[in-house]
Amino acid sequence: MKSFRSFAAFASLTILAFAAHLARTDEPQKPPKAFIDGEGPGWRSLGGDDFTNVNCNPDTWEWKEGHAYCTGKPIGVIRTKKMFKNFELVAQWQHKKVGGNSGVFIWATDDGMKDLKPDDLPKTGIEVQALDHGYRELYAQKSDGKKADWFTTDGDIFAVGRSKLKPFPPLSPNGSRSFPRKRLSKGVGEWNHYYVRAINGEVRLWVNGEEVSGGSDAIPSEGYICLESEGSPVEFKNIRVRELP
Repeated sequence: MKSFRSFAAFASLTILAFAAHLARTDEPQKPPKAFIDGEGPGWRSLGGDDFTNVNCNPDTWEWKEGHAYCTGKPIGVIRTKKMFKNFELVAQWQHKKVGGNSGVFIWATDDGMKDLKPDDLPKTGIEVQALDHGYRELYAQKSDGKKADWFTTDGDIFAVGRSKLKPFPPLSPNGSRSFPRKRLSKGVGEWNHYYVRAINGEVRLWVNGEEVSGGSDAIPSEGYICLESEGSPVEFKNIRVRELP
């Protein structure tokens, strides 16, 4: 009798395990995330020695072992010393204050930054925006009730100044911005991971492992990579780039 009870218990467990396996196989499989960590052939780090100041104060940016600390003041950018055309870029960023605003510019040009004064931003380039979720509330407070529907806080991409871009849908109401297809950005005090792929005038952004936004037909499609200071403390780390043919 004891042997029969043991066998029955074993059989029951086997049936339950098989049923659980069937349930798992019936579940829709999620697509794999394209998490690019910047490791492998051709990738290299970008640190303080790879950037030069454009229109920030000397103490706006501080670098420690490849980690960039930005005060956010004044508004402005630092740029790479080297120009890039086709490349991949990875970076982690984190806002230190609710409502923080920053971003990465690609394909910014000399003429778009010539004689640029503090509290101004480049007149050419494609911005890969990095906004904290609290920015929407701050905008509502400062805009006298204007709709906060022309931006998101999850990875907008758009041309600035004289540059041009055909943004991928979904689009902002005026059609100038590529809005992200998913809301994947993390909030203040948390690290976000950006993977940017820029090839032949096309730019695509992955936020925390998933592609969300982009655009094509950028003019110009060669220039500097810039990090943006825009009024609030922000940090960048693990900035890596790989040039492509």
